[in-house]
Amino acid sequence: MFVKIKNYIKESIEEMQKVTWPTKKETYNYTLLVIGISLGVAAFLGALDYIFTLGLELLIK
Repeated sequence: MFVKIKNYIKESIEEMQKVTWPTKKETYNYTLLVIGISLGVAAFLGALDYIFTLGLELLIK
């Protein structure tokens, strides 16, 4: 059992050394992209909610 755990840890370390980590600039750019897209989707859904609310109020009155 301990041999399996030892192999797992060893192989995990080997795989982590193969990973190409993003640079600080790439991380910054991707973060801005995610925030921008999130704000865009939030604005779009907010606009849809507002439009549907107005439509529903017109149907009820």
